[in-house]
Amino acid sequence: MTLITLSFDNGPDPDVTPQVLDTLRQHDLLATFFVLGDKLRDRRALAERAHAEGHWIGNHTYNHLVPLGLSAEQGIAAAEIARTEALIGDLAHPRRFFRPFGGGGLLDERLLSPEALTQLQQDNYTCVLWNAVPEDWAHPEGWVERALRLCFAQPHALLVLHDLPTGAMNQLDRFLRLARERGAEFRQDFPPDCVPMERGQLVRPIEPYLHRAA
Repeated sequence: MTLITLSFDNGPDPDVTPQVLDTLRQHDLLATFFVLGDKLRDRRALAERAHAEGHWIGNHTYNHLVPLGLSAEQGIAAAEIARTEALIGDLAHPRRFFRPFGGGGLLDERLLSPEALTQLQQDNYTCVLWNAVPEDWAHPEGWVERALRLCFAQPHALLVLHDLPTGAMNQLDRFLRLARERGAEFRQDFPPDCVPMERGQLVRPIEPYLHRAA
């Protein structure tokens, strides 16, 4: 059986996030929303609704401009994390979920800098990565088939989608129906191999995702 965990990055969006929440409610599914601080600042009510409906809220940096491993200026990486967490406030899960920006979904050393790693460890974050990125932002009409291939190629997929105004989430209902028809089971918790840090403690190697200056 294939397990699928749903996650949504880069919101909240005033139009798309409610659409996603409505679709998830119709399917009786729970997900995690990794929010941007710059958007959450003026749209916190959307995250409050998601939280109230049982979805988890995670930190996805403040402005999502560059992967934290490429942030050379001192203090930028730490601020990207801390500013967003302050806005999340009491909506945060006890495990304090953080997802780094991967720049197109890539898992490489650009994800984290030593400064970001220190911030995550000191403040007891749980770092959540991914293993299925169908690039819905680039292929809003054609991501469903790619997502199904990625998910059914492994026992537990952590799927990254985006509640952004691209039109891609018009296909969310179709994806959920097709996945269930093929025998997938949805769960909210993350596959262990996508969580290298749990509450500030490294539980899997972090070096592949850590940029150290030469």
